[in-house]
Order: sequence, then C-alpha cells, then structure tokens
Amino acid sequence: MKAKYAKLRFQENQILELLGENIKLARLRRRLTAEQVSERANISRSSLWHIEKGSEHISIGAILKVLSVMGLESSLLRVAENDLLGRKLQDANLIIKKRGAKSKAK
Repeated sequence: MKAKYAKLRFQENQILELLGENIKLARLRRRLTAEQVSERANISRSSLWHIEKGSEHISIGAILKVLSVMGLESSLLRVAENDLLGRKLQDANLIIKKRGAKSKAK
C-alpha cells in the first residue's frame, strides 16, 4: 500500500523549493560537496538531492541533520518565532469584558 501525502498548493511548493535552494547555497558557500554533507548527516546522497530540490517527501529530521552539518541548526528555531497573527488572536482572547454593576436585592 502506498503512503498518502498531502497535496501541496503552488505557493507551498515554491516555499519548499526556496528552502532547498537556500540549503544548497549554504553548502556551496562552505565549499562542501554533496557527498561530504550527506555522509556527515548520515543520509543518502539522493535524500540530500531531494532536500536541495525542495521535495515534499523529506522529513524535517533529515533537513535538521543537514543544517547541523553546516552549523545552521538553530535557524530552525526561528520558524514561527514572530507569529504576529497568532499573537493578535491570543491577545484578542485575553481581553476581559467588563461586567455591569451588580444590582442590590431588596
């Protein structure tokens, strides 16, 4: 039985491709070969190729291994760090509504 994968939208595919391109550029800036990175990350050469192409079927763990080889693992911590919309939604739920004055029973 084949595994089911979620179908990504065009914009999501573009984001993955940009992520892969950024990882590849970081590798090239460090003058590391694909063989060196894949060996150090303990992943196959084809997995690294899929990461650099922005494949949707690569695990976040494999991406983290590659980033770690290049000393960029902490960059994953910045994902969703500045969640402006989430903070606004959270703050909206924290607003306490004022109650009306209590009526005195006679």
